[in-house]
Amino acid sequence: MTTTEDHRSNPRVGNVDMKLEVVTVPVTDLDRAKAFYARLGWRLDADFVLGGVRAIQFTPAGSGCSIHFSTNDPAAPPGSAQRLFLIVSDIDAARDELAGRGVKVGEVYHLTPDGRASGPAPDRGTYNSYAAFNDPDGNGWLLQEVTTRLPGRIDPGATTFASANDLASALRRAAAAHGEYEKRIGEADENWPDWYAQYMVSEQAGTELPA
Repeated sequence: MTTTEDHRSNPRVGNVDMKLEVVTVPVTDLDRAKAFYARLGWRLDADFVLGGVRAIQFTPAGSGCSIHFSTNDPAAPPGSAQRLFLIVSDIDAARDELAGRGVKVGEVYHLTPDGRASGPAPDRGTYNSYAAFNDPDGNGWLLQEVTTRLPGRIDPGATTFASANDLASALRRAAAAHGEYEKRIGEADENWPDWYAQYMVSEQAGTELPA
């Protein structure tokens, strides 16, 4: 019998990457689901028959995880997939894009100690601005704005951006913060590229931002 202590003493255990690759979304009609998710602008990776079963895979823009569809599964009826989080760097831009594609998206909201309130978080606090939408079967997706990761949530040795839009958003936030920095020091900062770089790395890692 293997104990928890045995696992801790074995340096190989717990060091194997386990990357979430695919989640399954239960739907009624494969072609209707395919048309809806294609309208979102997500990448169609596969649509083929294997072992008598049709397999369809989509991947959201910038995502490392994809989705498959399932039908006729009594354990997972259509519409039973809920609170599937889609992380975005700009909640307003993400919502506007989906609405522009003809998707019915709820208004942006944030959470307060007293419950839900309209609009994005007043301080644009990371993790606290949301907007929701459903697919034709009622499966629920939730946009969540994340600009700064909590410490420990990402590899501190790597700074990556999932898309050009995410990088552009990070640059705009760095530019705004740097403008405030120049006001404080009372002069133009010739070393702004290093300042931008430090700000963007610190923001993503969840460490202290340059002052």
